[in-house]
Amino acid sequence: MDHPASLPAPILGRGAVANPPNRFERLVVELDPESQFDDDGERILPRTLFLRDHSQSILNYNESPDVSFKVGINPYRGCEHGCAYCYARPTHEYAGFSAGLDFESRILVKEAAPELLRAELSRKSWKPQTIGMSGVTDCYQPVERRLELTRRCLGVLAEFRNPVTLITKNHLVTRDIDHLASLSRHGAAMVAISVTTLDADLAKVLEPRASTPSRRLAAIRELASAGIPVFVMMAPVIPGLTDYEMPAVFQAAAEAGAFDAGYTPLRLPGAVAPLFEAWLEAHRPAMKEKVLGRVRSMRGGRMNDPRFGSRMSGEGFYAGEMKTLFAAARRRAGLPAKEKRPLSIDAFAVPSPQMTLW
Repeated sequence: MDHPASLPAPILGRGAVANPPNRFERLVVELDPESQFDDDGERILPRTLFLRDHSQSILNYNESPDVSFKVGINPYRGCEHGCAYCYARPTHEYAGFSAGLDFESRILVKEAAPELLRAELSRKSWKPQTIGMSGVTDCYQPVERRLELTRRCLGVLAEFRNPVTLITKNHLVTRDIDHLASLSRHGAAMVAISVTTLDADLAKVLEPRASTPSRRLAAIRELASAGIPVFVMMAPVIPGLTDYEMPAVFQAAAEAGAFDAGYTPLRLPGAVAPLFEAWLEAHRPAMKEKVLGRVRSMRGGRMNDPRFGSRMSGEGFYAGEMKTLFAAARRRAGLPAKEKRPLSIDAFAVPSPQMTLW
């Protein structure tokens, strides 16, 4: 599709179409437009860089009543998946980067995550409880295939038999079925697969480096077959663009073995709002006003309502319609297929070092 000069041009393999200034930085660098194209007039694609994060702690604590776990692990900051709507984009500004292209091309890597986690779980002060992974950015983004930080963290959790719940858009999670199945035998693991659309063409530009919808359904199937509780999350549901797909998404996930489903309406905090608006202009211009109008109607006239209780569900007419659609779609898909039980801490134990007589 050709785009008028007034509209932002899509960037192959990226969800953001721009790199807006960091709200905390006074110095703004503006690239010469001509420097972004080669001699043949082709746009130079931004390279992904991986930077060491020297954090001395790995567990993040939260007091939000909207989140089901109080402790989280994020081995990576920033996310290669590049989802255009990602609510976590503004967190990159605290690291001195942009919430736009920087968020998906400047990835901070916590190389010591497994060792830090082992030290935390070994403390006498640690109270066994469910740890959430991917609470901010996806712990199975593409670089995980090479670095295996998430796998090694899961290995530590399996060794201590500490419960974990994680959410991802990547089929790569199936690589770690061994650790997840080990935890599941103690009732200590649960996985959520995020399926936002079944439209492969839409997913390609909306979530450019995440697994395709069919691969995510395959992940549900493989996890469920291994005895790992897995549910589907339609997060976010984009009103006016993907909401109509909810019945089909839940039905497909249930047939793949998901035991339940959940959803959250789209919210666009901070820098995400103009970035997603630019994405709509670049990829779905005819839908822009409809989508943004419905987001505002669910968020008190704004793009985001940060209040606890409403930020994950929205308010107003369209929020009510979405809630009704969810209940009907869930019921028709035969969900929940079984009782959802809280994860267990009963098997937790700090492993003892091997003792030798020699």
